Amino acid sequence: MSVATVAADRSVCSPLPVLGRDVRVPLVTGGEVDYAALDYAASAPALQRVWDDVAAYAPYYGSVHRGAGYLSQLSTDLFENSRRTIADFLGCRADDQVVFTRSTTDSLNLLAAALPQGTRVFVFETEHHASLLPWEQRADVEVTYLNAPRTPRQAVDGLEKALAEREPYGPALVCVTGASNVTGELWPVRELAAAAHAHGARIVLDAAQLVPHHPVDLAELDVDWVAFSGHKLYAPFGSGVLAGRADWLREAAPYLAGGGASRKVTRRVGGEGAGGVDVEWHTTAARHEAGSPNVIGAYAIASACKALSEAGFPALIAREQELIERVRTGLAEVPQVQVLSLFGADAARVGVLSFVVEGWNSSHFAAALSAEYGIGVRDGLFCAHPLVRTLLGSEPQDPGECGAPEAAPGERSLNAIRVSFGAGTPQEHVDRFLRAVKELVTDGARWNYHTEDGRCVPARSAD
Repeated sequence: MSVATVAADRSVCSPLPVLGRDVRVPLVTGGEVDYAALDYAASAPALQRVWDDVAAYAPYYGSVHRGAGYLSQLSTDLFENSRRTIADFLGCRADDQVVFTRSTTDSLNLLAAALPQGTRVFVFETEHHASLLPWEQRADVEVTYLNAPRTPRQAVDGLEKALAEREPYGPALVCVTGASNVTGELWPVRELAAAAHAHGARIVLDAAQLVPHHPVDLAELDVDWVAFSGHKLYAPFGSGVLAGRADWLREAAPYLAGGGASRKVTRRVGGEGAGGVDVEWHTTAARHEAGSPNVIGAYAIASACKALSEAGFPALIAREQELIERVRTGLAEVPQVQVLSLFGADAARVGVLSFVVEGWNSSHFAAALSAEYGIGVRDGLFCAHPLVRTLLGSEPQDPGECGAPEAAPGERSLNAIRVSFGAGTPQEHVDRFLRAVKELVTDGARWNYHTEDGRCVPARSAD
C-alpha cells in the first residue's frame, strides 16, 4: 500500500492510544484543560499497549539468567525473546548482536569504550551530545569534528573528503544521526554509510529520533551499529539498545565488570596476599550486560516494536506528515516565527520542529504555552549546543545552556522552542498549539513571568 493510499484512508489515521491522553492540568488563568504533550522528542508517552503488556507480566517478574524457578525461567525466556523481537524490528543480520543498555547515551558510550586503540572517529558538529561527546573520553582515540552541512549532498561530500585525507589509514568510525533532535530533518544515512565503507570506515547510527517515526533496517541502510532509547519509542522504563556488528564488542573489555558478563572466574594460586583471579568473559551480548538486567525495560521496548509494526509504518508516517504540514503551514502564517533548518524548508523530516519568535525570550514563550494553554514543549539548546548556535547564527561563546537561560521575558537569548509529536498525538493538540502561538504573538501573554531556579515560571499574580 502506498503512502498516498494510506493518507486517503482516514480509518488508519487515528492516533495510537497512549497514557496521559486524558490528563487534566490547571491553567493560571483559571480552569483546566487536557494536557497537550508536544515534547515527544524528549520522552514520548508510553503506548497503552506497552503499559498493558508490562502490567500483565509484572506478577511473573523474576531474576534473569539466575534461577531454576518457574518465574526465573519465564523471565529469562521473555528477556531473550525481547532481544529477538528487537533484532527482527531492526533488520539485524544473522551475526549481529543486540545489547541492552540504559539509553542512547549509554549505548554510544559502550561503543566508544569498545573502539580499537587508535581509531579515528568522524562526527558532525550537528550531533546531539549523546553522539558528540563519548569519543573524547578515550585518550587513544582521535576525533574529527565536521562542520554543519547545509544540504544532504554537502554532508556526504564533506565526509568523503575527511575520510580520504585521514592518516594513518587504520580503524575509523563515523557517527551520524538519522533525524535531528533539533530540526527533525532526515539525514542521508544510506549515502553516508556507502561513503564510510568506501573509505574503510564503519558507521554507527544514532536512531533516537528516527526509530519512533520511520522503520530502521540495519541491513538495508548498511550501517554497522544502531543506538536508540526506549523512552523515545513509547517505552519509558529506562532501557536502550546498541545493535550491530559483534567483533569490536566481542574483542573489547566488558563495559562493566561483574556477574552476568563472566563465564568463569578462578582464583590464581599464590602465597598469602598474592595471586588474583582469572576471568573468562562471555563473547555474546552478555559480555556488556553485567548485573541484573532490566527485563521490564527490554520487554517494554519489544512491546513497542510490535505495536508500531502492527500499526504499520506507512500509515503512521502518512498521518505524521499531515501533522507536520499542518504545523509548518500554521507557523508560516506568523511572520514573527522563524523555523530553524539546516537543509531548507522542503527537507524531509520527522515530527520535530524548532523555532524562535521575534521579540520573545524562548523560555518565556514556552512557559506561557504551558501555563496559559496546557501545552508542553521544550525550550533551550536541546543538548545540541553547537547545532543550535549555528542555526541561530551565534558566536561560539555566546551565553546559553540547556534549559531556560537567566534572561528576562522579552529579552533576546540564545535558546529556541521545540515542538515534537508522534503516533499518539491528536490533531487537536496541534491545532491548539498553533492557535496559542498566534494569540501570544498577537496579544502577548496574559500573565506575568519571572526566572526562578533557572526556569521561567508564572508569577504568583497576573499583575
